Amino acid sequence: MLVDAWLRRPNEGTRVREFEQNEGVGQLVVIATPLGNLGDISRRALHYLDVADVVYCEDTRHSNKLFSAHDIAVRSRLASLHEHNEASQCEQIIARIRAGETVVIISDAGTPGISDPGTRVIAAVADAGLKVTTVPGPSAVIAALTLSGLDTERFIMEGFVPRKHGERDVLYANWAKQERTIVFFESPQRLATTLSELAQRFGQRRVAVAREMTKLHEEVLRGTVAEVSSIVNARDIVGEVVVVLEGATNIVEADDATIRAALLERLGAGSSVRDAAAFVADTLGASRRVTYEIALALRVEPTP
Repeated sequence: MLVDAWLRRPNEGTRVREFEQNEGVGQLVVIATPLGNLGDISRRALHYLDVADVVYCEDTRHSNKLFSAHDIAVRSRLASLHEHNEASQCEQIIARIRAGETVVIISDAGTPGISDPGTRVIAAVADAGLKVTTVPGPSAVIAALTLSGLDTERFIMEGFVPRKHGERDVLYANWAKQERTIVFFESPQRLATTLSELAQRFGQRRVAVAREMTKLHEEVLRGTVAEVSSIVNARDIVGEVVVVLEGATNIVEADDATIRAALLERLGAGSSVRDAAAFVADTLGASRRVTYEIALALRVEPTP
């Protein structure tokens, strides 16, 4: 077996001992797995996948391919852990660790707990005073960030963009004043809509859309939000997507005259007072209360 062969190499005794745990001492091992290319996995990760008493994963069929590619025997050790059963699995996992077992958590791709199952289990095991360790590795967030060409010194991760329109408006309002680089996930089916909304608010900010990273059809679209939005809207996008958005630069508080001009444009286009105020406040990063008050003052009363 690949792992056994490596462990038996001469002059590797020190590394082997680093991998071993004290007999009878249970632990939870959080392992990052490849985003696509199955070669992107560490020797230490392969070791723990081989010796674990049980491996909890999102999709056992998907994980079977990883084990097979690296010649690791499954031996009925795969157990399902997903968003619908994670809470109920915590007690069982804690019991297994207390019994001295090595329990591994993996996701379909990347690091468990990062917009994937695992966070509840990790917190529960830690709260129980039991050992939690990690085998770091592939991360879609870091991979996309480093490919983007945007600032990597300070960034935030937003997970998936909300589906509800009102929640997205609130999020975009926060991004209007967010100076750090913004990383988020989006489904390929919703990507065009999300980029169109961003183009209305942050059209000249730079953005990178990373698709199918480490896979055969890996692609990174870079440009302004308006430019990339046009490209995405003109074609079908498939595969896993991560978006990296440039943070706000040269933030200047909008004055009343700027707010008034923007409101007049929206109201003249037929927007309601409430919608115009919300849009302008989000776009300019202005106070919603102040913007709404100005919009009310601009409202033209219907003629009798």
